[in-house]
Amino acid sequence: MNVINYQKELDKTIVSLQKEGRVPKLLLHSCCAPCSSYVLEYLSEYFEITVFYYNPNIYPESEYTKRILEQQELISRMNLKHPVSFLAGNYEKDRFYRMAEGLEDVKEGGARCFKCYALRLRETAQMAKKAGYDYFTTTLSISPMKNAAKLNEIGLAAQKEFGVKYLQSDFKKKNGYKRSIELSKEYGLYRQDYCGCEFSQRSSTQ
Repeated sequence: MNVINYQKELDKTIVSLQKEGRVPKLLLHSCCAPCSSYVLEYLSEYFEITVFYYNPNIYPESEYTKRILEQQELISRMNLKHPVSFLAGNYEKDRFYRMAEGLEDVKEGGARCFKCYALRLRETAQMAKKAGYDYFTTTLSISPMKNAAKLNEIGLAAQKEFGVKYLQSDFKKKNGYKRSIELSKEYGLYRQDYCGCEFSQRSSTQ
């Protein structure tokens, strides 16, 4: 089985765009400010980015509010090459719980998480198509706890479904995760100790 290097795929795309002299519009799904910090620093050199905050999995609502405000604050403070804007998705808690039904006790990083990736990536692809973006992607692959191969598989499936290009990536490469920690310290960002959902919070305290 061929193992795909998603960072190399991203490098190829960036080289191609630079040759064309284009700055495409990218809809970037973000899970939180710390994870987005490095991704924004990196990709804003080559793309005009809108951060799409769609995370119906986050529990409780006070945590959701804290994270979305932190995301907006970071965008306002970062000095980036190309403009970065912000778009809030709907906080559809019920949609997440319907998706997770029957998978509540599945171990973190398993089938429930994969369905959650798909829920958020498909919503991002749909929004990218509707609003005329050139590409969409997600910050999720920056986490060492997230399955980059699965995220890219889901992203490419959404590309086929919605007809908008998915930007293949594995943002933990090139010391991306390390850089996100450095930027989080630099900007004094709140770094949560669980992924976001009620089930991940429960497992983090066990």
